[in-house]
Order: sequence, then C-alpha cells, then structure tokens
Amino acid sequence: MSNMSMSSSGSTGPRGRGRIVGVPKRCWCGEEIVALNSKSDSNPCRRYYRCGVAAKLRLRNDEHTFKWVDEALLNEIDALKEKNVELEKEVTKLKTESLEIEKIVCEKVEMMIEKEIFEKVEDALSEAKGSTKKMMIVVVIGCMIMIGIIKLVG
Repeated sequence: MSNMSMSSSGSTGPRGRGRIVGVPKRCWCGEEIVALNSKSDSNPCRRYYRCGVAAKLRLRNDEHTFKWVDEALLNEIDALKEKNVELEKEVTKLKTESLEIEKIVCEKVEMMIEKEIFEKVEDALSEAKGSTKKMMIVVVIGCMIMIGIIKLVG
C-alpha cells in the first residue's frame, strides 16, 4: 500500500460498510490494524491505519479497513468531549441529589435533637415539680411543728 492517496474512506468491508469512528482496532476480516506512513504524492508521510492483511498484500481500493491517523484521533477527541459533557451532567445531577439528601438528613437530625431536648426539659420540670412538692411538705410539717411547740410553750 505504498501509494495510498485515498481520502479517509473509513471502509469496514462487506460485513459492516460504514464509517469507522475513532481508532480502528480490527478489520472486518478479523485481522489486526497496523499504522503506516503514506508515500503518495498527495499525502506524503501522512500516517494511516490499515488492515494488516491488506497492507501485507499491498491491496488497493479494497474493502479492508483504512483510516487516516489524524482523523481517527480527532474522532477519539470528539467522543471524549461528548463523554466529558455527559459525565459533567451526571456529576451535577449527583451533586444536586446529594444536597437534597443532606438537607433531609439535617432536618431529621434537627428533629431528633429537638425531641431529645424537649424530653430532657420535661424530665427536669418533672423533677423540679417533685422537689417542689417535697419542699412544700417539709415546710408545712415544719410549720405545724413550730405551731405545736408555740402552743405547748405558751
């Protein structure tokens, strides 16, 4: 394939005609792809991917895989850009979901803390009421004893 001057056909052969997107890995025939340098006048030293069998047999205008390296790499870059945009959208979505979950968790924690504080305040009030009742009983008994002593003495 020393005089390769084709534009990027991206041919995939009879089993899968169509344009190859990105760097080809295998030809439709199952053969691995090789990278070669063009020796044509129209594309001197331009690198290209070619089916190993077609390159070895120096086939021309066949149905085996051919693609310019620069075009293949540009395809790969475009695909990565699209993937990056998709990933950025996913990250944004996950951040939003994470914030919503965080908000729900914070609300539940606040409710639990409020409930715990309320229970402690209720316990403290009950304890205070109990202590107040005991104090009142002691004071009343004390007053009765004092009145009894005053009556006995006086």
